[in-house]
Amino acid sequence: MTDNVQNSDPAGLVQRADPSNVQSMTKRSPLVPVAIAAGVLVLLALGFVLLRRAESGTNDVALNGAPKPVTVVAARGTSFRASRTYVGTLEPWIRAEIGPQLVSAYVDTVLVRPGAAVKKGDVIATLDCRNASATSQAVAMQARALDARQKAFADEAARVQGLLEGGFVSPNEAEQKTAQSASEQAQLLATRAKLLGTTLEVNDCVLRAPFDGEVATRTIDPGAFVRPGTAIVSVVDRSIVRVSGDAPEVDFGVVAPGTEVKVHVLSTGQKVTGKVSRRAPAADDATRTVHFEIDVPNADRTIPVGTTAELSIDVGEPVPAVEVQLLSASVRGAKASVFVVENGVAHPRTVPMLGERDGNVYLDPSLTPGTLVVTEGRALLNDGDKVSAEVDKGPTAPPPTPSGSAALGRAP
Repeated sequence: MTDNVQNSDPAGLVQRADPSNVQSMTKRSPLVPVAIAAGVLVLLALGFVLLRRAESGTNDVALNGAPKPVTVVAARGTSFRASRTYVGTLEPWIRAEIGPQLVSAYVDTVLVRPGAAVKKGDVIATLDCRNASATSQAVAMQARALDARQKAFADEAARVQGLLEGGFVSPNEAEQKTAQSASEQAQLLATRAKLLGTTLEVNDCVLRAPFDGEVATRTIDPGAFVRPGTAIVSVVDRSIVRVSGDAPEVDFGVVAPGTEVKVHVLSTGQKVTGKVSRRAPAADDATRTVHFEIDVPNADRTIPVGTTAELSIDVGEPVPAVEVQLLSASVRGAKASVFVVENGVAHPRTVPMLGERDGNVYLDPSLTPGTLVVTEGRALLNDGDKVSAEVDKGPTAPPPTPSGSAALGRAP
């Protein structure tokens, strides 16, 4: 057979197998199943570890039985006094709109600007009234002529009256002279009245301050044409500020004269106290509100006028109350609903409400001071739910100012 193989492969292309190589391959072949088995065991171990980890993160406790996290705050015992709050307007004691009242003319000069202090009688503006001045002079001359004629007629009537006594003239002629003198006198008086009117028009061309005050607005500049009633500047006297407000008709007794009022000036942040100076005897027909005013001294001129103020009036006497945050209560009418925490369990409570102020609600003392009231998380609570309460300690106080340094800002 060997001879046959050799004969079929004369070129020697087929190599014969080495017995040593065949033996080594036979020895290494059992390692492959071992490697595969080891990989399978590693994968099984990794899957077991992952499964145990997933099972450890699973919550086996029912959600309804777990305590619900909430934030609570202790109700604080205090006192409450009812109050009324109104919106008022700060008005000057006197205000005047300065402008022509009789003539129409061009503005010649405006001598003041807003903020300027003026004294009574100071010239504020002038108008170009050459036409009015010429008319006034013409009427004055006419009045002078009539005066001379009236004196001549009066003297002639007196002489004729003397001739009548001597019988030299007829009574009819004497009466005519007397009537003519009286007619001239009437014309003279009419011309003097007209002269007075033209004089007022001329005086209206020079606009003066009617009182001591300050210029609030300037609406017209030189060169503009103005008519009677047009305001060029406005002057205010704010040595005393009138705080005016309107109260509902049911508060007619609350705003009685002499009642103390707390005034908060919103523009400057000032807080002053005054008393109701006057009150209207009747309500407005359209709004059914009662007008009242408080006079506030303002000698240093620090309170601006034309601005807004918040007016607060205390009503009745202080009564014991319990104070909680407004966000912890649902207010309906005169009652407030809250959730209280007792021994880790939440319970709803409905308590009469006394009032509300500055983000807090004041409840009847039937809610014991110190009771834990839920502020956050109350929307998800039901009666008897177990809760995990965290007490709200409120905002953190600012650090104290180091000694020797100035604190910036304005004190409240």
